[in-house]
Amino acid sequence: MEISVSEPERRSGGSSVKMQDTYTVYLVETKITDPEMPGHGEPPSSLWRRYSEFELLRCYLEVTYPHIVIPPLPEKRVSHAWQKLPTDRFDPDFIERRRGGLENFLLRVASQSVLSRDKMLHGFLKDEDGWKDSVYATDFQSKADSKLRALSAQYRLKNTDRRFDELKNYSSEVQTYINTILKIRARLADRLYGVHKLHQNYGRVFSEWSALEKDMADGLQSAGHYMDVYAASVDVLLEDEEQFADQLKEYYCFCDSLRTLCRKQELIQLDLEKAEDSLAYKTTQREQLVDGKSSAFSFSGMKSKLFGSDTPEQREQKIKQLDEQIEESELQVQQATEDAQHFVDLALKDVERFQRQKVKDLKDIFTNYAILQIDRCKKGINIWQNAKECFTKM
Repeated sequence: MEISVSEPERRSGGSSVKMQDTYTVYLVETKITDPEMPGHGEPPSSLWRRYSEFELLRCYLEVTYPHIVIPPLPEKRVSHAWQKLPTDRFDPDFIERRRGGLENFLLRVASQSVLSRDKMLHGFLKDEDGWKDSVYATDFQSKADSKLRALSAQYRLKNTDRRFDELKNYSSEVQTYINTILKIRARLADRLYGVHKLHQNYGRVFSEWSALEKDMADGLQSAGHYMDVYAASVDVLLEDEEQFADQLKEYYCFCDSLRTLCRKQELIQLDLEKAEDSLAYKTTQREQLVDGKSSAFSFSGMKSKLFGSDTPEQREQKIKQLDEQIEESELQVQQATEDAQHFVDLALKDVERFQRQKVKDLKDIFTNYAILQIDRCKKGINIWQNAKECFTKM
């Protein structure tokens, strides 16, 4: 798919013009280029979407495809104190960065082989009316609510998967490193901004000085001009640096997606262990019933001592009931085992895909950042070379 998110537009809901009713919409344009994809050959589609609709799409995908590392959305508002961004969520610069993040989110989703064929995704891209009703009709919300409660619950597993434990620890460590890099970058950006803007003082002094000097006037005036150019160049540079920061922030949030994936694996493992415990309990009950003894205190055991034991017919009936329950529990354990293994296979396959994507993206991000800094230094050298020539001609 060719997808673009453009033309952010500020709107107000209904007849009210209060701030809480004001929101931003984005124009989403899509063209299907793959001949094997549904909708190929149709004219490009375009429609307006709010940020909340992007959130709804991501929540649906996360619940529907628990084994996939779902790409993160850009932040709705500034969430980190070290970010040098405006706190106003309607600031044009902030909205533009968020627009780029929303476009990147859709491109990430469309590039995943399973997600790219989802009907709700295609509806998001092509159906402006009725799309939200279609999503809610899938009843994903009830699953999302139960998953949210399960994800926040406290539990202890008997058998953990070392691969997912390592992945969880890895995501936390990577997040720490990215957070540190972004803090360092923010401090360097502050310092760089101050150095460049101080060069305006050079420009002002040289320009004012040129009015006093007849022989040196042209040289001083020209040098002052180059200092002003150098001071102004930092604005574009910092815009490019913010793009670098946004790209790293995406992977900062990707780490949360990885941990969520690990949490889902733990919940599936927990269901398996509960099924195994239930089977073991019922098997123990049957063995004790057959042997005619109990290894622990129970209400039924006390009742037997007070009022006498079950008749052979009653005991036979209980054993029969337990046999049926044990058979049912064995099927549940078998199904839970298959579900757990299926999830693990799919999840690890997608994690492998994500790791390849991560290496490629981070390689490009850091390489481009190095090129950006080299280019900045070259421009600074060029400007000072020009200023030097101005001084030598005086």
